[in-house]
Amino acid sequence: MSESGSGRKRVEAALAAAGLDCAVITYPASTRTAQDAATAIGCTVGQIAKSIVFRAARSGRAVLVIASGSNRIDETRIAAALDEPLDKADAVFVRAATGFPIGGVPPCGHLSPPVVFVDRDLLAHKVLWAAAGTPHTVFQLSPAELIAVSGGQVTAVV
Repeated sequence: MSESGSGRKRVEAALAAAGLDCAVITYPASTRTAQDAATAIGCTVGQIAKSIVFRAARSGRAVLVIASGSNRIDETRIAAALDEPLDKADAVFVRAATGFPIGGVPPCGHLSPPVVFVDRDLLAHKVLWAAAGTPHTVFQLSPAELIAVSGGQVTAVV
């Protein structure tokens, strides 16, 4: 099985384990960025639950912020919620910590569970779309399902 296929399978298994019946959809065009995903899906950028990974500066833990695609994350706000400074996470760290490439990091199915923050602005939407392990796969879910499957703490990220 290809690496991207195994990532998708891990996401599907995590969704099933959480009791969610979410179909993973593959697009020929990239869904790597929030704008790319919204264009491919035909939804608003705000409905894209984009996953941004940071590295906690002191502990080295992975910190996943799931934000509305239309929002820019205020790192200072997330660091305060974490009670630890944040560092940028490079592609090597993201893949090692989550098992997924940048542009395909889902809200679940990670190799090691990250600390997760969910953008409260996502709660304004009935339908959200999240990455499913590759830069070409996504799945649809509700805000409540996103919180449940990610184990995330809802917070203001902007």
